[in-house]
Amino acid sequence: MRDTLFLLAVIAWTLVPHAAWLSPSLSGLCAVVLVWRALLAWTQRPLPGRWALLGVLVAGTAIVWWEQKTLFGRDAGVTLLVLLMTLKTLELRARRDAMVVFFLGFFLILTQFFYSQSLIVTVGMTLAVWGWLTALSLAHMPAGYPSLWQAGRLAGWAALIGTPVMVALFVLFPRIGPLWAMPNDQGVTGLSDEMGLGDITQLAQDRSIAARLRFPEGAPPREPLYLRGPVLTHYDGQRWLTLPQAAPLTTWVPPPGTTPVRYEITLEPLRLALLPLPEHTLQRPEGLPLQGDWPSHPDRWGQWRLPAPAAQRFRLRGEAWPRFVQLEPLSPLWHRTFTATPSKRHPRTRAWADALAQRPDLQGASASQRAQALLTHIRTGGYGYTLSPGALGPDPVDTFWLDQRRGFCEHYAASVTLILRMMGVPARIVTGYLGTDPQPVDGYYIVRQSNAHAWVEYWEQGHGWIRLDPTAAVAPNRVETGQALSPAPTAMDRMMGTWYTDWLLQSRLWFEILDNRWNQWILGYGALQQNDLLQHLGWEGDTLLGLAQILLGLVCASALGGALWAWWDGRRRTPWERLRTLILDRLQQLDVAAQPHHSPAQLADLLAARHGSTAQELVAHFLALEQLRYAQGSDSTASASTPSVALRAWQRQFMDAARRLRAQTL
Repeated sequence: MRDTLFLLAVIAWTLVPHAAWLSPSLSGLCAVVLVWRALLAWTQRPLPGRWALLGVLVAGTAIVWWEQKTLFGRDAGVTLLVLLMTLKTLELRARRDAMVVFFLGFFLILTQFFYSQSLIVTVGMTLAVWGWLTALSLAHMPAGYPSLWQAGRLAGWAALIGTPVMVALFVLFPRIGPLWAMPNDQGVTGLSDEMGLGDITQLAQDRSIAARLRFPEGAPPREPLYLRGPVLTHYDGQRWLTLPQAAPLTTWVPPPGTTPVRYEITLEPLRLALLPLPEHTLQRPEGLPLQGDWPSHPDRWGQWRLPAPAAQRFRLRGEAWPRFVQLEPLSPLWHRTFTATPSKRHPRTRAWADALAQRPDLQGASASQRAQALLTHIRTGGYGYTLSPGALGPDPVDTFWLDQRRGFCEHYAASVTLILRMMGVPARIVTGYLGTDPQPVDGYYIVRQSNAHAWVEYWEQGHGWIRLDPTAAVAPNRVETGQALSPAPTAMDRMMGTWYTDWLLQSRLWFEILDNRWNQWILGYGALQQNDLLQHLGWEGDTLLGLAQILLGLVCASALGGALWAWWDGRRRTPWERLRTLILDRLQQLDVAAQPHHSPAQLADLLAARHGSTAQELVAHFLALEQLRYAQGSDSTASASTPSVALRAWQRQFMDAARRLRAQTL
């Protein structure tokens, strides 16, 4: 019963993380089956018959079909494995059934990493492996023996022995591009390829991490740090949308006297087919897979488009220029695209833009002069910057720009872009991230979802696209320091006081340090890091060849070490064998014809026959050894590799009694 209950506990521990994505109905069915099986084991009642199992199987399969609409594929397959694991416990009658359960258990541990590779999940699955190894040890021993602690210690040693092999394979086994990373359909970045007023306001209240940045050459650049995301061009009167992928950007030159800034960035999984990289990253970053349709340049709008949404974490190294000049002119078709506005939307804002364009000082003005006029109006027009602008009515642009005058970055970016277009200036919205946390964490500057930002780019003939951030006119600190607005304190924050907020911040800091090291050293370890390792070891040739040679050397060394261990193991003796040799030597000195095959009771008989009552003390010791070694429920570790305390005590008493008997017989 003990071993069965322990096995059920290990199964439950393995299946608990799957409940995060399994449906409540299937999770409940599995929980009911496990509790049912535990009650049967506790009450020593017989297992259910075949028809009962068939009924539960049909019900579970029907649930999977209803929810997944298929019985094939990753999610449906893993769901069926979970169901079959729980049902197999209801026919756990023989060791053969247990072996099937063990196989399913170890396989289900692997399937959990299809959905999450976080540090917490890894720790939980490591404990699950330990539990399964312990259950496997118990299955190969008599029922009720040994104790759970002894079986767990044996399982721990087995896992520890296999750890060097696991580490060597992890470090040296070649990474094969995007096939190496486990898929994760749940992207965490909040950027989208479309935007409406209020979207970034909601995202800016999310403190989760979007990216981590490190600058190998020292501190980050003095200029504001922009991470460029989707470029929004088409406007339907309600939402801004991206255009289809454009041709690569290849015609550009950096301004004289400028140098790029080298960076290393770790991007969290994305729901977009786009990489938000530091602005003006114009050449392919190191770390992008070489296979497939991965880009070598950004497109003509400066976007790093991907062939599909990036479901894995990326760790890249690249260079970002402070600015550049785009040589390709803007064609008449694109000029019309970037000045298009809905003719029947925002009539009050359109009238305001027409009046601004008629100002005498703006007659014949350049695009930059008109853009600066808009910034001056924002700076002096009583505008405010807030996460809570309130309701904006049926025409949010007119209400924001002319009446309410309080909004977040997307309100300013959308309004300024529309007004520039109404004045004939090609303009577009760029979304991404602005700034990082003020202090680095574990050497990395953290970019959070709350750093999400929107700004404007307008076209100036002879200069190309020029960034214009209206937020700088209303909230210059947001642009200069990169600090995001903090959401209003919650009721819990106000009730608990500052110590509670400080404790939360400190706890989050420590967790983010651990999470970053896990991401960088484990999840972020790939082909680029393997190449760095080989260079550090002095290898200058082909990376795959170097890895193969190192692996081959380790295999040969392991084989030699295994042969030496087998040679040594064949010559070592257990504590009982050493004790038996000692006993035979002492009995030979007492003129007793003892043989290696004699049990302790037989040795007692031989001793009594040879020395009679004078050997009574020593005879009693041999009978005690018989009880210690063979009696039911006794400490039988005398036959194991580590002697027990009782066996060592018996040996001391035996040596003293044998010495006294020999003295009497001389």
